[in-house]
Amino acid sequence: MNTIQVLLVDDHEVVRAGYRRLLENTLDIKILAEASSGEEAYSSYVKQKPDVVIMDLSMPGIGGLEAIRKIRYYDNTARILVFSVHENEIFLTRTLDEGVLGYITKRSAAKVMVEAVRHVAQGKAFIGQEMQSYLVAHKKSTGDNPLFDQLSPREFEVFLLLAEGKTVNDIAEILNLSSKTVGHHYTHLKRKLNVSNISEVTRLAIRGGLLEA
Repeated sequence: MNTIQVLLVDDHEVVRAGYRRLLENTLDIKILAEASSGEEAYSSYVKQKPDVVIMDLSMPGIGGLEAIRKIRYYDNTARILVFSVHENEIFLTRTLDEGVLGYITKRSAAKVMVEAVRHVAQGKAFIGQEMQSYLVAHKKSTGDNPLFDQLSPREFEVFLLLAEGKTVNDIAEILNLSSKTVGHHYTHLKRKLNVSNISEVTRLAIRGGLLEA
């Protein structure tokens, strides 16, 4: 029996400890490494070459979306399973567009995590039951893209950080970009989303279910 080597990424140590125990209680799954940020996730992937990455989305630093993008750019065969509190079509669509194979939420039963890891390790897609309705809706889309689909991956990342209250300089440091480049992204996303200031960005993120009120 081949053992599935896993990189577990979550910024909460207690969460990682719980799922490490769960996964290593199987005969075929081993936690190869852990990471608490997107930066650590990318570094660990390059160093360890795991079979599967279990990736949280909301973390300090570059976050899960950007980490997924960097890992997939480095290795387009990377097999990534998103494990997140976010239950909406926008995040599902974004991560699928980045090439992830699986998406489950943190309210999934423990056995779902094990099943999902096994599927993804085989190169098979696995979408949690609670996300199936969003997947169906996405597949039935006739081309009228949701509002946020107008944003490029980087613009979406900047949008989320702005909505969380980060300044342009904060975002430049987090994403390792110049403030000028972040400013350009901000200008473009304001035009695309028809918003004029940070308050409107935040309200839009809340309405879209991307941020808690």
